Amino acid sequence: MAKLFGNLHLVLAIGLVAALALMFGFADSVAIDGNSIGRWLHLFFGVLWIGLLYYFNFVQVPGMPKIADEHKPAVTKTIAPSALFFFRWAALLTVVTGLWIAMINGYMVNALTFAGNPYENLIGAGMWMALVMAFNVWFIIWPAQKKVLGIVEATADEKAAAAPRALIASRLNTLLSFPMMYAMVSANLG
Repeated sequence: MAKLFGNLHLVLAIGLVAALALMFGFADSVAIDGNSIGRWLHLFFGVLWIGLLYYFNFVQVPGMPKIADEHKPAVTKTIAPSALFFFRWAALLTVVTGLWIAMINGYMVNALTFAGNPYENLIGAGMWMALVMAFNVWFIIWPAQKKVLGIVEATADEKAAAAPRALIASRLNTLLSFPMMYAMVSANLG
C-alpha cells in the first residue's frame, strides 16, 4: 500500500480509471457528453484552484513569519513555485471549462451580459467573479510572486513592492471566492 500511495502519478491514474469506470458503468442511465465531462473537469480544476488559494491565504502566508529564516528557502524555492504552477493553471482551466459548459449549454452570452433568466444572471455573476480572480492570478499574483520568489530578477525595492500587490490580489480572490462559489452552486439549482 505504501508503494501505491507513495506514487502520486499512479494514484492519479487509478483515480482517473475509477472515474471512467463509474462513468461507463452508468452509461446506460446517465449521459456521458461534453457537458458532463466539462462539469467534472470544471469541478476538479475549481477545487484545485480554490484549494490552493485557501492554502496560500490560510496556511502559507500566515505561517511564513513563524518559520525560521534558514528554513524559509524550503518554502520559497521548492513548495511555493510548485504550488503556484498548479494554482495558475488550475485557474485557467477552471475558467476554460466553465466557459465551455456555458457555451455548449447555450447560456454564455446571456450569463455574461446579464440578459437572461435569474439562473443565467446568477451564474453570470459567478463567471465574472471567476474571470476577475483568474485575471488576478495570471496578471497580478504570478508576476509579483516571480519577483518575490526570485524566479525573475528584481531589485529589493521591486520585491518589496511586489509582495503587498500579490497579497492584496490574493486576498481579493479569497473575498470573491465566497460569493462566486455561492453563485456557481445555487445557479445549478435552477
